[in-house]
Amino acid sequence: MLKLDGKVAIITGGARGMGASHARRLVEEGAKVVITDVLVSEGEELAYELGENALFVEHDVTSAEDWKNVVKIAEETYGPVNVLVNNAGITGEMAPIDETSEHDYRKVIDVNQVGVYLGMKSVIPSMKKAGSGSIINISSLAGLVGSTNSVAYVASKFAVRGMTKVAALELAEHGIRVNSIHPGFIETPMIRQGNTNDLTAMYEQIIPMKRIAKPEEVSNLVVFLASDDSSYSTGSEFVIDGGLSAQ
Repeated sequence: MLKLDGKVAIITGGARGMGASHARRLVEEGAKVVITDVLVSEGEELAYELGENALFVEHDVTSAEDWKNVVKIAEETYGPVNVLVNNAGITGEMAPIDETSEHDYRKVIDVNQVGVYLGMKSVIPSMKKAGSGSIINISSLAGLVGSTNSVAYVASKFAVRGMTKVAALELAEHGIRVNSIHPGFIETPMIRQGNTNDLTAMYEQIIPMKRIAKPEEVSNLVVFLASDDSSYSTGSEFVIDGGLSAQ
């Protein structure tokens, strides 16, 4: 039997990168997946590739109305939602605090933090209807340790870690588990954007395992947390960084 047979999942930021990898793995394991993103053409192509067990919905995670629509479509198409992967995120400006614009700071917080809050709030009634659920919030290594020139990103990812614990405490009695994943450097379009080979070499020098991870390695962890294999895990941080935070 497949690990996620009968599960209904929503994955935000699912059109490419880690989100697309998560969608593929969840479908492989038997889940029915609603892929959401602002990248319409990429999202539609992925849903077509994955077939009848996947569909795409255009979705701005900062919009409560969009969230309501996504959950409605998921329930009408596949049934009550069992799994939410809050994957959508942006990095924002790479600049010191005194050079970071208020506009950029608020934009990052809206997507990375408010989007996660709205996502959790929106799926709770559906998960209660389903009788159980797993919410998986994609934070970052930057949600565990500080990093220069990224005040908005770090703030948002620390917030995701904290919100995860609050939700885990509130929802445990309803059979809904909430955990956060903290990836280090992963091979995605976001991390490649603007990076040079020299920067990649630098990453590989500072990571104990001497390499950047593949998205599929994070997706394997998502599958574990989405499945009943992790039935006693809630309110926890799952770090996948090649040993970087162990130094």
